Amino acid sequence: MPDLNFEVVGAEAAHFAAVPTINFKLRVVNTIAEEYIHSVALRCQIQLAVTRRHYSSEAQARLLEVFGEPKRWGKTLRNLLWTHVNAGVPQFSGEITVDLPVPCTYDFDVVSVKYFNALEDGEIPLIFLFSGTVFYEGEEGKLQVGQISWSREASYRLPIAVWQDMMARYFPNTAWIHMHKDVFDQLYRYKVTLGLPTWEEVIVHLLQTSGEEVH
Repeated sequence: MPDLNFEVVGAEAAHFAAVPTINFKLRVVNTIAEEYIHSVALRCQIQLAVTRRHYSSEAQARLLEVFGEPKRWGKTLRNLLWTHVNAGVPQFSGEITVDLPVPCTYDFDVVSVKYFNALEDGEIPLIFLFSGTVFYEGEEGKLQVGQISWSREASYRLPIAVWQDMMARYFPNTAWIHMHKDVFDQLYRYKVTLGLPTWEEVIVHLLQTSGEEVH
């Protein structure tokens, strides 16, 4: 039975993808080096290990909606589920490095996006939890099937710059929000009534009307 271990050794934004995607470089090692692996159907849960980094006062303010007041962080700061992904590992013996593609959203109603956006520098501490099915060559060349337990995991510190650069490439100098249809309809009527050409001008006009200083 294969004894697989996993290590994330790098990450980069995918250059050609339909949606923003980070390719994590995943090193898979079988401790039984001479054993022939036909393929692996890999499943991975990725968590944000939020307690494993320091937060500036500015980041704490931006994370108020996620974790509450900093004085309560002793109770509220807990690992967050980021996403689940699947990947196929091709045939190998000994070890292999493959891409683990992770699609990313820019929806600011998603907690992970709020967390990423709050960080201006440093790294995002991640935990990868692995499971899946291994197809390997057993005795006398017969195909065997084994399972990977959830006890297999890996840690990686993703530079926040990778996420920032990726989003800047797909959504240059923009951000996305969504709202209830009735609120949108009211905003649209406001836009048409005042003859404002863009949604940015609608928001700016509302802020100025409320007395907010617009930069």
